[in-house]
Amino acid sequence: MATHTTKMLIIGSGPAGYSAAIYAARAMLEPIVVQGLQPGGQLTITTDVENYPGFRDVVQGPWLMEEMRAQAEHVGTRMIWDTIVSVDLENGSPFRAIGDSGDEYIADCLVICTGAQAKWLGAPGEMALGGKGVSACATCDGFFYRGKKVAVIGGGNTAVEEALYLTNHSDNVTLIHRRDSLRAEKILQERLFANPKITVLWNKGVESFEAGENGMLHHLALTDTVTGEASTLEVDGAFVAIGHAPATSLFVGKLPMDESGYLLTEPGTPKTVIPGVFAAGDVTDHVYRQAVTAAGMGCMAALDGERFLASRAHAVQEAQAAE
Repeated sequence: MATHTTKMLIIGSGPAGYSAAIYAARAMLEPIVVQGLQPGGQLTITTDVENYPGFRDVVQGPWLMEEMRAQAEHVGTRMIWDTIVSVDLENGSPFRAIGDSGDEYIADCLVICTGAQAKWLGAPGEMALGGKGVSACATCDGFFYRGKKVAVIGGGNTAVEEALYLTNHSDNVTLIHRRDSLRAEKILQERLFANPKITVLWNKGVESFEAGENGMLHHLALTDTVTGEASTLEVDGAFVAIGHAPATSLFVGKLPMDESGYLLTEPGTPKTVIPGVFAAGDVTDHVYRQAVTAAGMGCMAALDGERFLASRAHAVQEAQAAE
């Protein structure tokens, strides 16, 4: 067990965490990134990335995260393979955190970039066909299904918004829902029902995702939730849209959250209610959830962290001068 001290501790290592690290290191804050259970975040389980600025051709998600990590290390970030299991925010800065390794981390400011994970059905074939026809983000992957037949699974706002978005690329979109009515807001439902490109399958549950001879998704095995009747739906792409779960259990009772568990920040900033504690990326963003927006928020968190530390140092200097 060891004690690590730093001006800025960054918890999480997706686009938000790595971007925060790059800016903090360039500001000579000597940041530490505790990478967590999934270094690189959700992009490490994504194949083709075509919407991250700066790359003419498609790049691979794991490669992009490796490059971000290497850049952060190159400018002076210290990466540690550990998972934070407890944090002390009550006493203000310096903040203390304990890793699963038993190591202690002491930081003058804290940037939370623990991200969120898409919820999955848990049906056979779902994980095996990830990136091969199965996705949890239409905004990320819908472009690859131009002119193809796609399905969206879910009945809330996310599912309806994903279905509507996919009509920009496909004329054949099917929304599959286990019940006979949607949970989405009425205005979204009206837009959905008015769109001729969208068909709704009511009372249908997805039993499995089935591959074709080429190893890509070929069809969905469905069961009627009322009659039990089995059926199939041939699709090129299937988007699971049953919500996301932010990784915020560590901060329950310590930081304000919304009803879905996302950390609340001062509007337009990554600042939480505790001075010196910032949140960036999907852990606080349930609207956009993009790599580029997470990276931008990581930048903001690092800049605000730098200002927090400078302001505190200035206050100490003034107090000393007044003595």
